[in-house]
Amino acid sequence: MMVKIPAAALALFLICVTVPSVSAQTQSDLTKASESIDATTITGKSFQIPRPGNLTVLCFLGTECPLAKLYAPRLVKLEREFAHRGFKFVAINSNQQDSKTEWAAFVDRNEIAFPSVKDRTQVIANRYAIQRTPEVVVVDPQNKILYRGRIDDQYLPGITRSKPQRLDLRIALSEIAEGKLVSVPATEPEGCLLGRIKKVAANPTVTYARDVAPIFQKHCVECHRSGDIGPFVMDDYDEIVGWGDMIVETIDNGRMPPWHADPAHGSFTNARQLSNAAKDLVRRWVDEGYPIGDETKIPEPLPRAEGWQLPREPDLVLAMRSVPFTVPVDGSVEYQYFVVDPGFKEDKWVSAAEVVPGNRSVVHHSIVFVRPPDGVNTDGIGWLSAYVPGQRPPVYDPTIARKIPAGSKLVFQQHYTPNGAEQNDLTKIGMIFADRKNVRREMMTLIAINQEFEIPPGEPAVEVPAKLNWLPKDGMLHSVSPHMHFRGKAFSTRAKSNANNNESILLLVKNYDFNWQHIYEFTNPIDLNKIDSLSVEMTFDNSEENLFNPDPNEFVMWGDQTWEEMAVAFFSVSRPIRLESTDAKAIATSAATVKKLEKPTDFSEQIRAKAKSFTESYFASNDVDRDGFLTRAEMPLVGRRNFTSLDKNRDGQAAFAEVESEACLRYHLKARSKK
Repeated sequence: MMVKIPAAALALFLICVTVPSVSAQTQSDLTKASESIDATTITGKSFQIPRPGNLTVLCFLGTECPLAKLYAPRLVKLEREFAHRGFKFVAINSNQQDSKTEWAAFVDRNEIAFPSVKDRTQVIANRYAIQRTPEVVVVDPQNKILYRGRIDDQYLPGITRSKPQRLDLRIALSEIAEGKLVSVPATEPEGCLLGRIKKVAANPTVTYARDVAPIFQKHCVECHRSGDIGPFVMDDYDEIVGWGDMIVETIDNGRMPPWHADPAHGSFTNARQLSNAAKDLVRRWVDEGYPIGDETKIPEPLPRAEGWQLPREPDLVLAMRSVPFTVPVDGSVEYQYFVVDPGFKEDKWVSAAEVVPGNRSVVHHSIVFVRPPDGVNTDGIGWLSAYVPGQRPPVYDPTIARKIPAGSKLVFQQHYTPNGAEQNDLTKIGMIFADRKNVRREMMTLIAINQEFEIPPGEPAVEVPAKLNWLPKDGMLHSVSPHMHFRGKAFSTRAKSNANNNESILLLVKNYDFNWQHIYEFTNPIDLNKIDSLSVEMTFDNSEENLFNPDPNEFVMWGDQTWEEMAVAFFSVSRPIRLESTDAKAIATSAATVKKLEKPTDFSEQIRAKAKSFTESYFASNDVDRDGFLTRAEMPLVGRRNFTSLDKNRDGQAAFAEVESEACLRYHLKARSKK
């Protein structure tokens, strides 16, 4: 029903609140809704939209949309600021997937004091052609749209600016209150697509139970479930039906699943990729109205990964500090660094480590580095372990470990993403220590880095090269992780072999995304003996077309802050353990043990020389990591069958002296049998 306001009363109202009339010319390209709508608040009070005799600000929100969560507190502040100037705010939830109870909890949590409505049949959203949450529509008493679009431009999907570049809604409200034409009457809303009600197809070809739930479980649920960083859950049909259009949009534009390696180059154990067939099934399911199918066939929810995802309970657990870190409601949080002293009095070898966030909903990623004491030289940069949402721990090999020198400290690098409510986090790392004598290869992280670059203003593609200055002998490359900031655009890793003058691309990232710090783990580690050089090329976009760009008018150089830039690539490489003093001592001990175990036989010099020659040849053929010891895995089949006779001191490996002693004994027995 259209509410009629007496002309005198309307005139008095306009004078009192100083609200000017707005030229209809500004509305020529905007939607007009001529009739009012009867609405009921979640507390049961009836009223009309637009509010009679007032300027009405319709705020469309969703309970799980990340941007709606971030902007709800700002709308509360704007309402307090502009209420006395004749503006009446209304909070509206039109999402199919949001229940009235969930909406009421959202309203209470965000302290929304102005009227809030659950638009169950979507009549309000349809009247004003709403597409996303958050989206705002400002109408005058005649229901003419004066402004529609976003609140400001600080937050976009996947983008967080340090501050807004334009306060769109505030500017529009101020201009209206001052009797001016709205300078920008329409902006493109950013956020989550509205959860539209769809009609289920009569004869659906795709169902949730049979086709879609298994896809979501395999690729999405690990992050999209209660308590994790995914903004909405994907393991409950009733909760997911309204998110279909948003899911399709993120799949089509490549934002989800988050993975940026070009499949044409390299194979990776941790790749997150949907097949074209899976994408097509999801699209068809949404188009057909979310048919559920046989509910008894819906897969059981995946068990939540409780506790540590390590081979066993960690030997040591360390928190990043004694008290939690408080993550603010909104804004951009610079990287946080926390230094922990584990109190190691001797070198430690870590064969497995896992970083576990205290609050997965706000921890975007965490990296723990080793900071050795002054004067201790180490190869690599001290990378120990990392957490990235949805990234599974690597497959652990107990014979490969990272070294933490005695006296080292651990540095936690924390990247937080506010989610609209103040949160606390206390991230921890758990470590499993390896026995030094069982470690065959040392894992380290090397870097290719370029700090001598300058990116001019407005340039869309500035290439910055870097290379590894050293490749360890007999090294194996396990993974690559690029790191740039908001202007990062593309990345590639190339391997060159001088023997055949061949260059190959190991990793190509065409669309680098600072929000996802991927560690690209090769399915098969790459033998560095076959490579003469490893180089990287990083491309930066400092133009206005880069929506992440903090300021396209700045010259950009190296710096720690995200509004500066970095050009770094991390390479996880393993190499055979170097022969150290402890190894020499172990070999001497082994030799002494062998001497005690030998039968009191006086081997001839000829037999000893022959045994030594055999042992040298045997080690040259089988000691793959060149560490002076043979494991059962390194030996040929016959050696494995006789390993017990070779491993005389029962330490799980055969030293040179042990093999030489066994060879002497066998040559001696063979010579005796011929007599």
